[in-house]
Amino acid sequence: MRELTKAEEQIMLILWEIGEGLVKDVIDKITPPKPAYNTVSTVIRVLESKGFVDHRAIGNSHIYFPLITEAAYRHFAFDKVMHTYFENNYQSLVSFLVEEKNIDMSELDEIIALAEQLKNKKL
Repeated sequence: MRELTKAEEQIMLILWEIGEGLVKDVIDKITPPKPAYNTVSTVIRVLESKGFVDHRAIGNSHIYFPLITEAAYRHFAFDKVMHTYFENNYQSLVSFLVEEKNIDMSELDEIIALAEQLKNKKL
């Protein structure tokens, strides 16, 4: 799987939300200022060439739909961030969240409780 550009990610988020749609349906979901029809169409075709999207032809129109789930891409993107910025060290990630993102102690306690629950499920 390859990393998405910002424009590709924006369109994928919309396709994941709506399930499938025409280029016009995607444009309708984009917040202003809206890009040109041809711009969105080109990005969707690039997504198709990357294997993220496919289409069904209906007459002269194409209904586009995602081939990659949002969960699968989220997993890929998170793994990339963990590897690139935190050297696959979850302590570094939690430290970053506490120190840089000002996570408060109650949120940290919730993260610890969740981690303990998940740990107990794996045992």
